[in-house]
Amino acid sequence: MQIVKDTVVQFRYIITELDGTELENNRDAEAVAYLHGHDNMMPGVESALEGKAVGDRFTVELEPAQTYGEIQTDAEQRIPMKHLQDAQGTKKWKAGMTAVVNTEKGQREVTVIKVGKFMVTVDLNHPMAGKTLSFDLEVVDVRQATSEEIQHGHAHGVGGHHH
Repeated sequence: MQIVKDTVVQFRYIITELDGTELENNRDAEAVAYLHGHDNMMPGVESALEGKAVGDRFTVELEPAQTYGEIQTDAEQRIPMKHLQDAQGTKKWKAGMTAVVNTEKGQREVTVIKVGKFMVTVDLNHPMAGKTLSFDLEVVDVRQATSEEIQHGHAHGVGGHHH
């Protein structure tokens, strides 16, 4: 089955800078699942996957506008330190570290700029914003979306949204 609108796609990826420096990799983890054609994936990745099928593996170079966006110069914000989340359970924050914060639009990855006693200044730009990146993509599964997934606008189950 080919990837078209209203299919649920599962894929694995490696993201690298153009010089080959690896930034992110999910090859040994659960595949990412999304509902194709419903703005649930970065536009460049979704476009690159269009028409592909299970077993396809390829590399595509994508500009910032197609992935994490351009760097916004006015994207600094002071927030209470208690709102920073980290998978490693960091208790001592330092400039340059990345964290996750919950926003009205869901979770967002931020970079710590300055640490005070109770407040932290963070850069709201995604750490990979402003970079042209190479995506090594591997299609693991493609299936027709259920009517419930189409109605909800996202994939359910393994790698997708759980209600």
